[in-house]
Amino acid sequence: MLVFLFFPAKELPLTMATTTQRRLEPTSIRKFGTGLGQFDLPDLTALQTVSYAAFLQEDAASNARKDHGLESVLREIFPIASYDGNTTLEYLYYELGKPRYTIQECRQLRLTYGRPLRIWLRLNREEPIEEEVYLGDLPIMLGGGEFIINGAERVVVSQLHRSPGVDFVLEQDTTTDRKLPSCRVIPERGSWIEVNVTKKDALTVRIDQSGKFAATMLLRAMDPKYSTDADLLSAFYETGTIKVNGGKDATKIENKIAVDDVVYPSGHERAGEIIVEAGYKITTELSETICNAGVTSVEAMDLPKVPLIFNTLADDNTASHEEALLRIYQRLRPGNPPQLEKARTLFQEKFYDDNRYRLGKVGRFRLNRKLGLGVEETVMTLRPDDMIAAIRYLIDLFDADSGAEIDDIDHLGNRRLRTIDELASEELRKGFLKLRRTVQERMSVKDAQDMTPRSLINPKSVSAAIDFFFGRGELSQVVDQTNPLSQLAHERRLSALGPGGLNRKRAGFEVRDVHISHYGRICPIETPEGTNIGLISSLAIYAGVDDYGFLCTPFRKVIDGKISDETVWLRADEEGESYVAPADTEVKDGALVPGPNMIARFRSDFEIVMPEQVSFMDVAPAQMVGVSAGLIPFLEHDDANRALMGSNMQRQAVPLLVTEPPIVGTGMEREVAKNSAMVVRARRAGKVTYADATRIEIGSDHYPLKKYQGLNERTCQNQKPLITVGDKVEKGQIIADGAATQKGELALGRNVLVGFMSFDGFNYEDAIIISEELVRNDTYTSIHIEDFDVEIRETKLGREEFTRDIPNVSEKALRNLDDTGIVQTGTYVKPGDILVGKVSPKSKTELTPEEKLLHAIFGRAGEDVKNDSLEVPSGIEGIVIDTQKFSRRMSLGEDERKAFERELKQHETEGNEEIASTFESLIRDMEEASGVKLKDSTGTPLADGQDPKFVAERATSFRLELVLEQIEDEEKRKAAEKVHQTQWQNVEQAIDERDRKLNSMKRGDELRSGVLQMVKIYIATKRTISVGDKMAGRHGNKGVIAKILPIEDMPFLPDGTPIQIMLNPLGVPSRMNVGQILETHLGWAGAKLGFQALTPIFDGASESEINDCLAEAGLPAHGKIRLTDGRTGEPMEQETTVGYIYMLKLHHLVDDKVHARSTGPYSLITQQPLGGKARFGGQRFGEMEVWALEAYGAAYILQELLTVKSDDVEGRTKIYESMVKGENTLEAGTPASFDVLTNEIRGLALNMQLEKRPI
Repeated sequence: MLVFLFFPAKELPLTMATTTQRRLEPTSIRKFGTGLGQFDLPDLTALQTVSYAAFLQEDAASNARKDHGLESVLREIFPIASYDGNTTLEYLYYELGKPRYTIQECRQLRLTYGRPLRIWLRLNREEPIEEEVYLGDLPIMLGGGEFIINGAERVVVSQLHRSPGVDFVLEQDTTTDRKLPSCRVIPERGSWIEVNVTKKDALTVRIDQSGKFAATMLLRAMDPKYSTDADLLSAFYETGTIKVNGGKDATKIENKIAVDDVVYPSGHERAGEIIVEAGYKITTELSETICNAGVTSVEAMDLPKVPLIFNTLADDNTASHEEALLRIYQRLRPGNPPQLEKARTLFQEKFYDDNRYRLGKVGRFRLNRKLGLGVEETVMTLRPDDMIAAIRYLIDLFDADSGAEIDDIDHLGNRRLRTIDELASEELRKGFLKLRRTVQERMSVKDAQDMTPRSLINPKSVSAAIDFFFGRGELSQVVDQTNPLSQLAHERRLSALGPGGLNRKRAGFEVRDVHISHYGRICPIETPEGTNIGLISSLAIYAGVDDYGFLCTPFRKVIDGKISDETVWLRADEEGESYVAPADTEVKDGALVPGPNMIARFRSDFEIVMPEQVSFMDVAPAQMVGVSAGLIPFLEHDDANRALMGSNMQRQAVPLLVTEPPIVGTGMEREVAKNSAMVVRARRAGKVTYADATRIEIGSDHYPLKKYQGLNERTCQNQKPLITVGDKVEKGQIIADGAATQKGELALGRNVLVGFMSFDGFNYEDAIIISEELVRNDTYTSIHIEDFDVEIRETKLGREEFTRDIPNVSEKALRNLDDTGIVQTGTYVKPGDILVGKVSPKSKTELTPEEKLLHAIFGRAGEDVKNDSLEVPSGIEGIVIDTQKFSRRMSLGEDERKAFERELKQHETEGNEEIASTFESLIRDMEEASGVKLKDSTGTPLADGQDPKFVAERATSFRLELVLEQIEDEEKRKAAEKVHQTQWQNVEQAIDERDRKLNSMKRGDELRSGVLQMVKIYIATKRTISVGDKMAGRHGNKGVIAKILPIEDMPFLPDGTPIQIMLNPLGVPSRMNVGQILETHLGWAGAKLGFQALTPIFDGASESEINDCLAEAGLPAHGKIRLTDGRTGEPMEQETTVGYIYMLKLHHLVDDKVHARSTGPYSLITQQPLGGKARFGGQRFGEMEVWALEAYGAAYILQELLTVKSDDVEGRTKIYESMVKGENTLEAGTPASFDVLTNEIRGLALNMQLEKRPI
């Protein structure tokens, strides 16, 4: 029985709230936590921008550039001398020109956005000649670290690698089970030297995996002063000369070690014979022999505690510098006959040639630090004394009582970061080395009189090195542009992989593990979940990089228990010996409070200490984590595994149509948005003079806004202004929102009303139930931009053509194409629709003169062409938002030429007007500053509203000194000069823009080789949330939407507000991510009271503070409420945890994954359908699935699957025909895979034949 309820007007029930009404817009911000240790965040993109700026040094004068980056490479390679030494090519300086194309042109035409690199060289011959040489384009860094390479935005990831220097480790000896010390000297460039202790307690050396030989042999070869045993013993031990006089002094030398050979003196009958060889013990008997022989002094030493050097000398079968050189040469070049000069040359090249062996600044620094040396950092090669010091340290390690320590190779004191300047320098160096070889070869071939720098230089080797590094290098990756956070996190990523790095297959657990030295330097949470876990990591929020490439982090200095204002940046090894207090330590009147809670970090432990023991204090509680983890509120209440998932999934959030910042945030949201390249920030302070949806002008600065532009991940970037005309803005202020930002704050998802409850099993196994309200009101709707392009080329059979006249295509299919065959903007297109009509000539014989005449008269109408049109692929539908056509400049007809000239003139006029406007603005400001009406050399006022073309010419030839002469007052002259300094670049920019546009038009679009024309189509697809989409919170609580319920069926609150999303409560206890529950409670209170909660990690809202907020909002203290079932109207049996949670829609959309096939492509060999959505493949029915059907006895289904649906070629043709005719007959044949099997058996020389017998 249906009952209708009617309410009087004054007693209407609560109206259903719509999303527009329920979009939370807090009126205030409430900050939680102590607020202690707040420290200004550094520039989060500095890792990339500062490094690349140091590489280019573009702002430095050519004679003031440091020996670093590109300058360093050029100074190292040049001068290049010819083989005979008569001619040299010297480097003078380099210049970076202006980019030839705009950023937009590079994106559209798949070009690289770069600046031409030109170097000035001098060729020294009889008459020196100086010339400028172009070497290629160096990419320009945009925003926070991305480059446009071949039309796509890429980033060069920084590499974390084992630092050059010396490392001491213990290695297990498999035979004796002893742990023996070993030492590795790792250079920046060149051969590794490894010194090991053998099981016989001797020292052996290996150079680059070569055979082992005695360590003393290497020392002999390195320097003639260590040629003899005596020299070597003196280098390691304290030796002395002992005077002996007759037999009574025998005890003085007894049990000593002879440092030098002891021989019979002259005058003795056995004069010259050796009594004791150097390095051997002088026994009682030998001591008496020495004394009685009349020897007056003996070079000797005490028996050492560690006999490593003596044992090594015993194994060393060389006795001189030359002999050692020859032996090492035989080890390094086993097949070559030993020759002393060749041996000396090889050794010199291997260890003393700067080009082949280089410790580097870092290697020298670490060698000095570890071995206590004081060598200048400019000494880049390995000295014999360095090896002596390293072996001494190894001897100390062998002696357990010496206090020497082994190195932890995973410690960040021993690992360093190779940023883009170092990586690019290394790759460019390879290109320049090739260049040097070609220059030397050309010098030897060419006549001296005909030589010029340009004729000697082949820029291909350098430009190829640039292209390889930025375009195809292992560390150059396409930027993850799903949202602003993913882009920022990608730019801050650190990789242990790449050239000279680790291999993911061989990397062990230790190198992947979190290390105590990562604190404040590398995020312990953010890392991938797969095979790259621990090898790819992220920079911590406050981390920086020092001059040596070591990661450092800031600390507040603590002096006698009092916190000073001084901040120091420490490397991991510098922090090791100090007590460091956490940022949330109790502080009173600027001093640490003693007590049981006064703990400090020392090495890898926490200890209770007195305030006086503490040397440093953390600057912020969030110091230990990275940017992504810093966005998770209540991170301290989440299990680390789930926090890892939460960090990674935030980077997969799709920017939504309607953005909303989280009601429970950490305070990092604004910082992330500010540092991302997706928002627009003011370059200078000023007043807004113009603002609309497409551009903003602040004084003379112009900011074009991106409208519905596709990003790398097909997400949509649509910038919206945040300011209006007349507003004053500061430098660095956000003036326009980008993707996933709202009023300058990161907004990756939406705040939705959640209920943690089960619902008829629909949210079983992490499945999610959402309300239809979220679909109806476009809460989780996102826009995705797809772009397609099609090219026409000149083929052997003739030219392809864009046209609307396509053979065998209905008029209906052509209805949306314009006259040139290109789809009209605004058209809604579906899979199979034609986007661009294109025809190609078919294969045929050459045309007769008559046919050529007909084609000349009637065009291509009668010609036999095939349809090559661009169609919308399956799975994509949407609105065409833009079409672009690019053409190579070709010979034009009369009408086309006139139209082109008109367009050229129009662009020139527009360019001149822009130049005139900026130039007159500059002159007026200079006149205002100086109080003088400025004139040109003819006496005509410079700013007089004249013809723009005339003003533009005047701007081009403008000279500042002529104008300043007209201003007599010194102060006013300086003021006018200052105005010129700030505004002249705008005039230059306008001139460059006009010239670039005109040149581009005259030159035509730069298309790829062989391409005559190209059309690009952009389609915007609107994706509403649907069943199968993946959603997640910020705490690793992910799931797939299983059901979308009507609003009226959703459970509702006592005030009638329906729940928007239902999560399974069983997803919380076992996952141990309780942060989501705390967020839900605080979010509910915040939504009710109208505040946004900022709760920083490790210093956020406490349980009692959340309870107070709930009480203030008049909500239950436990955060639970009894809901009413929307289907029955009955109250639920149990109370439910309800509140607002921030949920994200992830970039795993069901529309991109769902796929179906009827017929399609087949594999050539097996004749089975291909696999995968990209190839329009089928679903694999594998061996196990066959067993399942066999178990059910489903013979006919099985026969159909294994024959006509798979690789029975005849059978599938027949069944297709029978379906067309409306019959349902199955005639199964022989699968092609059976033929493959029989052919393989025949290949084994077994003549297998198939005999068919009637059944």
